[in-house]
Amino acid sequence: MRRIALSVLVLLWFTACSKSPSSSNNPMSQDRVLVFSKTTGFRHDSIPDGIAAIQQLGGDNQFGVDASEDVAAFSDNNLSQYKAIIFLNTTGDLFNDGQKSALQHYIQSGGGFVGIHSASDTEHNWVWYGQLVGSFFQSHPAIQSASIQIQDSAHPSTSGLPQMWQRTDEWYNFVSNPRGSVHVLAKIDESTYSGGTMGADHPIAWCQTYAGGRSWYTAGGHTKESYTEKLFVQHLLGGIQYAMGRVTADCTTKN
Repeated sequence: MRRIALSVLVLLWFTACSKSPSSSNNPMSQDRVLVFSKTTGFRHDSIPDGIAAIQQLGGDNQFGVDASEDVAAFSDNNLSQYKAIIFLNTTGDLFNDGQKSALQHYIQSGGGFVGIHSASDTEHNWVWYGQLVGSFFQSHPAIQSASIQIQDSAHPSTSGLPQMWQRTDEWYNFVSNPRGSVHVLAKIDESTYSGGTMGADHPIAWCQTYAGGRSWYTAGGHTKESYTEKLFVQHLLGGIQYAMGRVTADCTTKN
């Protein structure tokens, strides 16, 4: 009897061990991103909408999403678990020197960065961060409709967008034109709205390889409505997947 009982236990143990979760058979399902939305300046009321949209994208595309406003998350050990870090409408000065170093180490180790809207209105006095984003926010006019001209129809964040993309948002002017340092994906046509200050060449979304990692930025995403807008959410997904390293794209500065 003991021998039979032992055999049954061994069989049950072997069966249980052989039934691994479905996620373990798909390495991509283990990927995680960190959505960071801390603010010390203006706070966008669309932050919860942005988090919800990214969580939905994660559920639909097999990646986990952690959301936090705790700067203590920026340690070497914690950041190492993420395929990308998403700065969602962050503002102001956020980090101490140790936390800044952790973000630098993460990017230098091949990590991915996504900046959404006011990620460019963050850490204005930190030169390295400004280079990671591509440029710093300077000003904006009132929310209004404008035409966006797609510059790269091959990148996953812009490949499915109309060549002239009409949408409503808060359109940023930047301290400097990032072209030449980044790969411009889209620019805004200042003749189609009021308040642009950058002239005929006004980049609004771009990507780059930087300091060993990948960076993608979009100036869209001020409004709550952005995060239920099909094409804008599609734009975000392509940027996130590029930053995660799931898709390859040419982000050289040739344009």
